[in-house]
Amino acid sequence: MKEKLTFKENLLVGSLLFGLFFGAGNLIFPVQLGQAAGRNTLIATIGFLITGVGLPMLGIIASALSESDSLYHMAKPINRAYAIFITCALYLTIGPLFAIPRTATVAFEVGMRPFIAEESLKIGLFIFSFIFFVITLYYSLRPGRILDWIGRYLNPTFLILLSILLIATIINPMGQVGDYEPTGNYVTKPLLTGLLDGYNTMDALASLAFAIIIISNVQKLGIKRPSSIAIETCKSGLLSTICMALIYSSLAYLGVTSLGSVSRADNGGIILSMVSNHYFGFVGQILLAAIVTVACLKTAIGLITSCAEMFSNMFPKSISYKPYAIIFTLVSFIVANFGLNTIIQLSIPVLMFLYPLAITLIILSLLTPFIHKDRGIYRWTTAFTILPAFFDLCKALPKSLQANPVIGGIINFGQKYLPGFENGFGWVVPAFIGLIIGLIGWKINGIRQNATNRV
Repeated sequence: MKEKLTFKENLLVGSLLFGLFFGAGNLIFPVQLGQAAGRNTLIATIGFLITGVGLPMLGIIASALSESDSLYHMAKPINRAYAIFITCALYLTIGPLFAIPRTATVAFEVGMRPFIAEESLKIGLFIFSFIFFVITLYYSLRPGRILDWIGRYLNPTFLILLSILLIATIINPMGQVGDYEPTGNYVTKPLLTGLLDGYNTMDALASLAFAIIIISNVQKLGIKRPSSIAIETCKSGLLSTICMALIYSSLAYLGVTSLGSVSRADNGGIILSMVSNHYFGFVGQILLAAIVTVACLKTAIGLITSCAEMFSNMFPKSISYKPYAIIFTLVSFIVANFGLNTIIQLSIPVLMFLYPLAITLIILSLLTPFIHKDRGIYRWTTAFTILPAFFDLCKALPKSLQANPVIGGIINFGQKYLPGFENGFGWVVPAFIGLIIGLIGWKINGIRQNATNRV
């Protein structure tokens, strides 16, 4: 039995990991962070890297360590109903409801919008997204070759194109980082704001979905033992992590230094467009269009593949992989035509609810070698996480909905009794309490069983 991959194979799997993760939000959010954080960009970027890079890698490793071949099996120790709920909610979020439509809209807004007249934007988005999803569906219907398409071809192409822009920014910066004042929450709490910004990439959620692709590809390369799969996944993940961290940091640097030559903007895509035009003019716009389209296309393929595989495996008596792939692609096409701003606004409350549940599940899965998937620990931790996570969802709703008396009462309760609620981390202390209660119960049960065995 093969115990480890060659360096070339690790590099290929690492490239696949990077290619699946780095897509729409990964390009625009760190750039926007840089402009907003000003001289506090370094601290904010560290926070962004923790949730935007560290958590996704831990999610992949947790899946391998827990010997789970899907998110459903990772969550099943809590109970079957919860496992179905969290799996469907997460896959629909990173799938046809938010993340997949966002790939097409970001590609359009950043790469194509500068070439289209304002009155033609809607029809332009319709035509572009149609072509985008036809290509996505073509490759998604052939999931067996995803390692070749993304790892060997799309990913290197994307890196080469993006490197041209980033190298120009570093060699000839438009300004100096220390010259620009931070804005908003970056003034007083840049680290915490950066942590929450990392949520927007959805990569920690996606890691629980992509794990099935990564693990299956490691197995196809000859690794069968669960511990060896975890080790090789860690090695490949390290390569991907280094690459993602370097690019995120460079994009944040691009964002803050851009203030020396271009105006502030509310959208990272607009900033990228202005920077490309600054350095390369019309050619820069073409370069940016190619960068963004390739990045978003490869992520859309990975997401459609993951979602279709999971739903066909979880509900085998309903429909097979291909119909799911077609349905998810069609829904994504429809949602994409609502526009990027609408998609982002609707996704934030959902992310504030799902991220705490995903983070605690990742931590519990990482502890599998020690707690052996003890149901009590899983249930207590999740029970103490889900309610404050819902409070965080309410706080992230639009102001008009927060004015509702019920929603307002929930938010007031959270502000009064949940430490860290104002910063979006009201779930942390309750989750920790639930984990401690679960561990105490686990220890007590262990002592009772030992006493019974002695008798």
